[in-house]
Amino acid sequence: MRNPVLGLLLWSVMHTSTVWAQDLEVLHWWTSGGEAQSVAVLKKVFKEKSGATWKDFNIAGGAGENALKVLKTKALAGHPPAAVQMKGPQIQDWGKMGLLTSINDLAKREQWDEKLPKEIANAVKYNNNWVAVPFNVHRINWVWVNPKVLAQAKAKVPTTLAELFETADKIKKIGLLPFAHGGQAWQDATVFEELLLAIAGPDLYRKALVQLDPKALQSPEVKATFEALRQYSSYLDKNRKGLDWDKATRLVMDGKAGMQFMGDWAKGEFIAAGKHPGKDFLCIPVPGSEDSFIYNVDSFAFFETKSKNTKKNQEQLAAIIMDEAFQKTFNVKKGSIPAVPTTKMEDFDSCAKASMESFVKTSKTTGQVPSMAHQMASSSEVMQAVYDVVEAHINSNMSADEAVKRLAKSIREATM
Repeated sequence: MRNPVLGLLLWSVMHTSTVWAQDLEVLHWWTSGGEAQSVAVLKKVFKEKSGATWKDFNIAGGAGENALKVLKTKALAGHPPAAVQMKGPQIQDWGKMGLLTSINDLAKREQWDEKLPKEIANAVKYNNNWVAVPFNVHRINWVWVNPKVLAQAKAKVPTTLAELFETADKIKKIGLLPFAHGGQAWQDATVFEELLLAIAGPDLYRKALVQLDPKALQSPEVKATFEALRQYSSYLDKNRKGLDWDKATRLVMDGKAGMQFMGDWAKGEFIAAGKHPGKDFLCIPVPGSEDSFIYNVDSFAFFETKSKNTKKNQEQLAAIIMDEAFQKTFNVKKGSIPAVPTTKMEDFDSCAKASMESFVKTSKTTGQVPSMAHQMASSSEVMQAVYDVVEAHINSNMSADEAVKRLAKSIREATM
């Protein structure tokens, strides 16, 4: 006679196994506005292509600090999500632990090495193995300008750092804020790396903030960057402490400030408010960095699992992300540009088109460099060391010489 308890147990195991095999747990922190819309597009396409269930595991918070804390707990317990949003150095750290899975076969079939610029491809590889795929590219070295404020101040669009500060002087004279800037360490560090690129160029930038070369960190160019940062800070609102970046963008949008140093996510604020590039706002590369490109790349990394079905679904997700049609749809909503440079750009705005033009151009030179301020260039310990020194400098009377010494010392200690 059939044992009903045993039968129920077998049914439960079989169906639980099937459901588990068809789930793809995805950890990310894209939870707001356009980010959530962008993820919804990916979920829909993944369901259509694979028939599998996207098990959403989203955790809001900043640049993913909260999500990555949860990831550590789950991964070290032996239950990592199948796909996780993360960036360059983080990918390398998880790769060293042996927890990421290779998708080399798919990459070879679809010729990803030919599709992506070398800098971007290297950011999603570990030991030359493809373990992640990039969604997009954000350009960091932008200045956002209100043309009406410039007209009111009888100032021109700056093309050099000297002209930038001349324009700032003219805006200050009419009683407006030259630069909108929030009082947060990452915003200070963003301006620092933008000025360093403009003053020192991409090769020394790379030596200082990526290779952490002591000689480069104590170079005259780094000193000149701190001097420029001091001049920049003289134009800032003294009551900026705690001001979020988007509130600073709003000051430019509303004509209360003339300019803002910020990555191209700032454009999303203008677009969401119904503003048009070239008319209501201008996007110009930080003067002196026109031939260079500081990048910030969002990626999904894939963790090793024991299920063959999960592996297939990981590859299906990776293939979707790297498809040019998806890259276009996703990035139009996100405000960034596609990581695949051959993606058609006709539906993108003029700022995005200018960003892609620079992205393609710098991929053929040494002009592409990873953002230190946005977790692309080095470990979190090094990033925090830079944050601390730059924030202390911009909010005090610390000399450029002292800042250079502290920067080299702090980075040395962070890498010990």
